[in-house]
Amino acid sequence: MKKVLLSLGAAIAMAFGVQEAKAQTPYGTALGLGIDLGDGTTFVGPQIKHNFGGFNAGNAQVLFGGGATVLGVDYSYNKAIPGASGLNWYLGVGPQVMFANERSYFAIRPAAGLEFKVPQAPLAMHFDWKPWWNLTTRSNFEPARFSIGLKFTLN
Repeated sequence: MKKVLLSLGAAIAMAFGVQEAKAQTPYGTALGLGIDLGDGTTFVGPQIKHNFGGFNAGNAQVLFGGGATVLGVDYSYNKAIPGASGLNWYLGVGPQVMFANERSYFAIRPAAGLEFKVPQAPLAMHFDWKPWWNLTTRSNFEPARFSIGLKFTLN
């Protein structure tokens, strides 16, 4: 009987833990349009963001501009801003690959930004600082890069 009660207690604690983790994210998955701009070429394309629960999310995008294509994925740590309904800050990082001029370039992109999920509507938008750190031939760092986006939240 003791083992049954212990198991039941553990199951209830896990259920509450999952609910608490789920409550940290304003939505599950979102599809939208991302715009990457700043010094140099402006890139535009589709993106998808998925919240894995708790504070963890992943974002993937395919961006086009200036005869180049950029494929990228990012991990981000997301946290709500207390007292600001729907507003979250995030920090992240991820690899990016650019295909241009019959060559490919590999980069790492850190990100720091804000995301706003419109309460009572399936819309979210973000703005972040997302510098480009090229690691391929003649490594360089472009700090003046930003991204903005509008997303339709699915759940």
